[in-house]
This record gives sequence, structure tokens and C-alpha cells, in this order.
Amino acid sequence: MSRPAGRPSTSGDILRLIREDGVATRAGLGRVTGLSRPAVASRVADLVARGLVVERADGPSTGGRPPARLEFNAAGGTVLVANLGQSRGQVAVCDLAGAVITRADGPPPEATPGETLPRLLDQWTSLLADSGIDAATVRGVGLGVPDAVEHAAGRWDAVEVGPPISGRFGVPAYLDNEVNAAALGEHQAHPGVDDLLFVKVSTGIGAGLIAGGRIQRGALGAAGEIGHVPVPSSAETPCRCGNVNCVEAVAGGTALLARSPAHDLAGLAALARSGDPGTVALLREAGRRIGEVVATAVNLLNPAVVVLGGDLVGADEPLIAGLREVVYQRATALATRSLRIEPSRLGEAAGLTGCAAMVLDRILAPEAVDSPPR
Repeated sequence: MSRPAGRPSTSGDILRLIREDGVATRAGLGRVTGLSRPAVASRVADLVARGLVVERADGPSTGGRPPARLEFNAAGGTVLVANLGQSRGQVAVCDLAGAVITRADGPPPEATPGETLPRLLDQWTSLLADSGIDAATVRGVGLGVPDAVEHAAGRWDAVEVGPPISGRFGVPAYLDNEVNAAALGEHQAHPGVDDLLFVKVSTGIGAGLIAGGRIQRGALGAAGEIGHVPVPSSAETPCRCGNVNCVEAVAGGTALLARSPAHDLAGLAALARSGDPGTVALLREAGRRIGEVVATAVNLLNPAVVVLGGDLVGADEPLIAGLREVVYQRATALATRSLRIEPSRLGEAAGLTGCAAMVLDRILAPEAVDSPPR
């Protein structure tokens, strides 16, 4: 629901001014909104009573009421989040600023959505209890999953995530692909960047796109499937999607393990860090193949930053080096003139951070704050 044009005036508007714009005094709120002092006081009192704003003394009084500053109260509630990848996941409880309070490993990745959701509910309940956090503080739930999802319907595979979560915690739930969640997290870690491409290289390869400051999901939630863009290959390599020579099938983690002595991605990364020549060459060539697809994405989307994450990115510079080599060689001079290609700033925490942002952007939006309690 869009808010009518005009000056901000509601409690939700006041919260946004305090939380996002840093307006910290009643007088400042009055100047921005044009509201009278009693109207500002009424809205601030409402937000304080709901635990969303706190008022702190700002210094010694020079007579009359001591000056005070208004602050968003990150401790005024919690959100429950889970980010589940193809090989592992994490669950957590966060505060209203998205900071992790407590976390744990997620359910087994081989479980079906129907099996996973009840386990998540129990894990969240245990995390709250073990940390002494009242379940009544929960204001929303965010979930990132390793599949394309029906975002608008809140459906993961055939499972609707909203009803069981609302039944347990009485709050709204929000769902997205786990790579989109990580892209949202990296966007939080790149202030001032409105156009960002996040590429995850792990068991598979996927991407999340931030354009104009907003995540782009596409018409059916299938945007970002760059792992299934074909690349030239000397032999036909079947992909799990049913096609052949997809970049994931050629350069994804599963494909690389088939050509490595390592037993898992952690072992492959360790070999790269040790400088093993064969592994370094393998990862650099994988970076080049992925770079062929990313170069096209850069030409098409013109991001300011390409962020690389996943199990095979970080300490393993050969993959990043190979990708940079091809992107700067094949993408246009204008698209790469100020382009940065860098490893994730958040690492494994990107998904949880993004899941929290996905929830908080909704439950703390003015229209949500102003809606009557359900």
C-alpha cells in the first residue's frame, strides 16, 4: 500500500524519520513534519509505549525540562530468521536493528520443505527459551531457502510458510530465495550503493540483483539464475536443470569436486589456501568460466559492485582473479570504468542479515506501524 503524497504525519512516519533519517528531537520532528508540538508529543508517546522509540537525556538542563534525544529502540523486539543453503543453513534470533542475538546451525539440508518448517519452528522456540527471550517479543519471521519461491504467495515448493509460523508465533512471515537474502545482506553492508550484483559460488551458482536500491525478483521470482546460463565447452556436461553446459555444471562446486582430490568444498578451499598448484589452476579457470556469464550481466545491468560469496570465495583468490580477468576484458569500458569486484563483506552472515532486513523493512514501514493490531 502506497502512502499518499504530502508531509509525513503519522506515528509510522515519525518512526521512519527517527530510524532511517536520524531526526533525534521533538523540535526536529516538528520542523520536518509541520506538526504541532502536542501532535508530535502524541506520536512519540505512542512509539515509546510500543517499545519502538526510547528517549534519553542529552545533557544537563539549563532550566526547565532537560533536553532529550529520541532513538530507535533496537531492543524493543526480535525477529526470527533462517537462511538455508543447499549444503547447510543457519537459524537465528535478531534484534530490531538486524543484529544477531543468538544463532544455531539449521536443519539437515536433505529434508523436504514439509519436514524442515516444523524443525525450524522448534529450533526458534528453543533459541528463544535458551536465551531467556520472551516469545512475545517476536515481531516477524524471515526465511531464505535454496530454491526459487513463490514470493508473493509465501510458498516454498508446495508449503505455505505463513500459517504454521503465524500459528506458533502470531506474526507475519516473509520468504525469499537464499541468494536474494544474501544480496539484501550485502546491500546493507554497502551503504550508498544502489546497484549491486551478488554472485554465490558454492555447490551451485546463483545471483541476487539489487537495482535502484531494491531487490529484483522478476515476474515469477526466477531472476538471478545465472548458474543455468550455458558456456562453451569441449564436451556436453549435463546440468541438474536438464540442459547441458550450464556454468554451474561446468564451474560450480559439485563440478570442481569431481576434478579434485578434495572430499568437500571446505577441503577444496583449504587446498587453494595452501597454494596447491592443481587446485589454484582449477579455481582460476572456474573463475574465468563464471566471469563469462558475469561479464554479460555487467553489460546488461551495469552494477556499481559485483560481490562474490559462497564456499569457494574469500581466501581463495584464484577464483576471484579469474573472474575479474574475464569481466574486465569482455564487459564494456563504460560498464567497468568504476566497477568494483570484491569478496563478500559479511561472509556466512550475509543471509541472516538479509533475512532480517527483509522482515524489518516490512514490519517497520510506516503503513505497517500505522496498521491496527491483528
